[in-house]
Amino acid sequence: MGETVSFAEVIVDLSSRNTDRVFHYAIPPDYRDKIAVGSMVTVPFGNRHLTGYVVGFGIPPGEVRIKEIAGVIDEGPVFTPELLELARWMAENYLCSTAEAFARILSPRLQVKASRRADVLVYPALAGAEMEKALSLLGRSPKQLAVLQKAAGCPGLTKSELAAAAMTSSKTVDALLKKGLLKVSAVMPAYLQDAPGDMIKTGSLTLNQDQEAALREISASLDRGRFDVFLLHGITGSGKTEVYLRAIAAALETGRQAVALVPEISLTPQMVELFRGRFGGQVAVLHSALSGGERYQEWRRVKEGQASVVLGTRSAVFAPCPRPGLFIIDEEHEPSYKQDDHMRYHAREIALKRAQLAGAVVVLGSATPSLESFSRAVSGGPYKLLKLPRRVDERPLPRVRVIDLRQEIREGNRGIFSRPLLYALNGCLERGGQAILFLNRRGYSTVVVCRECGLVLKCPRCDISLTYHLEGRLRCHYCNHLAVLPGLCPGCGSRYIRHFGAGTQKVEEEARKIFPKARIVRMDSDSTAQKGSHQKILDAFRDGLYDILIGTQMIAKGLDLPGVTLVGVINADTALHMPDFRAAERTFQLLTQVAGRAGRGGLPGEVLIQTYSPEHYSISAAAAHDYEGFYRSEMAVRRVLGYPPFSHLARLLFTHEDEEEVRKGAEKSKELLDRLVSGRNCRVEILGPAPAPLSKIKGHFRWQLVLKGRRRENIKEIIREGLAELERDRRFKVAVNVDINPQGMF
Repeated sequence: MGETVSFAEVIVDLSSRNTDRVFHYAIPPDYRDKIAVGSMVTVPFGNRHLTGYVVGFGIPPGEVRIKEIAGVIDEGPVFTPELLELARWMAENYLCSTAEAFARILSPRLQVKASRRADVLVYPALAGAEMEKALSLLGRSPKQLAVLQKAAGCPGLTKSELAAAAMTSSKTVDALLKKGLLKVSAVMPAYLQDAPGDMIKTGSLTLNQDQEAALREISASLDRGRFDVFLLHGITGSGKTEVYLRAIAAALETGRQAVALVPEISLTPQMVELFRGRFGGQVAVLHSALSGGERYQEWRRVKEGQASVVLGTRSAVFAPCPRPGLFIIDEEHEPSYKQDDHMRYHAREIALKRAQLAGAVVVLGSATPSLESFSRAVSGGPYKLLKLPRRVDERPLPRVRVIDLRQEIREGNRGIFSRPLLYALNGCLERGGQAILFLNRRGYSTVVVCRECGLVLKCPRCDISLTYHLEGRLRCHYCNHLAVLPGLCPGCGSRYIRHFGAGTQKVEEEARKIFPKARIVRMDSDSTAQKGSHQKILDAFRDGLYDILIGTQMIAKGLDLPGVTLVGVINADTALHMPDFRAAERTFQLLTQVAGRAGRGGLPGEVLIQTYSPEHYSISAAAAHDYEGFYRSEMAVRRVLGYPPFSHLARLLFTHEDEEEVRKGAEKSKELLDRLVSGRNCRVEILGPAPAPLSKIKGHFRWQLVLKGRRRENIKEIIREGLAELERDRRFKVAVNVDINPQGMF
């Protein structure tokens, strides 16, 4: 390495914006052949040694005192030039430090601090005459000689196994690795290895005309090797997965790799089976339910080119593919693609940026696309719309009935189950069918609804449902509007106005009382806490061991359960009246997705939706399987209120152990941002401050501000300047978290 590259440009692993820049470090002579752009190193910083990321080489300013790199964590690059550019874009787009972006991108690598902690296998790096020469040169190092001889005779041992076999320590193995006489390679995790006859090879299905047309468009873009985005709008059961699999095969034929994302871990086992049946050992799996070692092994297989197909949840979008050619996001509308803590990135945005940098193709698939995506596809925007309007084999969509719970109450039924749903469940069980009972209980507090007329109390300014708190007050968590819980309904004068809510455990308890002979299983975050429990429940249900599956949104999407002929939605209003401007969209999506679980086998399906708001357009459109009708209605509301896609939002979340401190911090920030907005004369509205809906978590109080504007750049500039000023104020002790285009306000 020449004199001009004797200094490395290093991003140091610090989250402070004040240190988010390149620092120069001298490269010691022993490391000059081991450090490249993308290497992870250890560097002195103040009185500490920190991890650093080498992002280039250059001459430092003459007046700066230069320290030396202290060590090399990874000699080879842990990130590609594309991922380096992505990290810089993330820092700019999500207002985080570049080091924070690297930490998110390299998470599977950083969970295993060095390769010696990972379950990797060791192989000789030399063969033939070169190996003989190396063995002869190690005559004076008997321990190293023994290790190299054992590695040559028994390749593929772990480091600890190799050290034990040679009757020495792992340090001796590390010494040979450093000399380049041994090499390590990640092994496919045991949970993915095939037992004899274990893997069922699946062949391609026959495509219908719509699938063929969609695949033709995607394949043509892959052949051209250019950045393109397709929105695959296919109704439930229309065969989107088969289009994904064919598109992946087309990407592999071009010599590039493919990344496919699913929104829920519960969907991963089913998709793994499909993907492995088509692509075998080329499939790597990345999701948070794996151990750190398992994720690292899969990450290494992708990085080293041993796995050309990546399947996983949100974080798999960062898979270190050498030449990514295709990114698929199944159920692209799902809010789970948004990271909801720390650095709040959106996997869809990351996939789009990676594809743009790599000249790759993005396929966004959904039966209920997000309004933002659909508007970009139908308004002459950057997305190309592909439609799958028919189910595979011309199977009909399920018949949907809307049950008015107000009428049930008037006629004396105040139970969880309406009479039509009880009748339908009885018939389903008598015929030997299977049923799903769905209740979305993501909520943390309840809405206030009149059970006589269906009125929901909303904020007069934000058109967002007011949230009931235990002290009996109603609060808007956007603008902090307060109201008192009325004794009578302001709409009809009824005394049946109450905060409302029931959970899955209550539904299960009632179902067991009413249907004592039915085999019932519940699937929610409580019942699936153990590793592998998702798949055990689904396998048992698919095998006919249960009659009724009760669950939350984890059972609402993507699952193919051919025996299900009846779906019952216990209360559609739980999602509809959440304090979120996306509540109607979420409701339509959930109802459409859960309805799509019915009638996927040979028998027709039926869906019953229980609601106090049967006239709401999100529910009537879902019952009619009418996405475009819902889109028109919801876009009219968004346009009037100035919500996305007609604007951009950002949320600043303030947290502190002292409630008064966090309130004062939020109010001070509001004053600062108001001043910055007026000084720039830009069209940014600041709502709040107000307590966050989850106003206290783990002993920390939470307040928030919401910024709304037409241009995302304006919002980011205001926040960036405001945060810089707050960081300089030593009296400001409140933690601030930035969420650009939040998917929820909780």
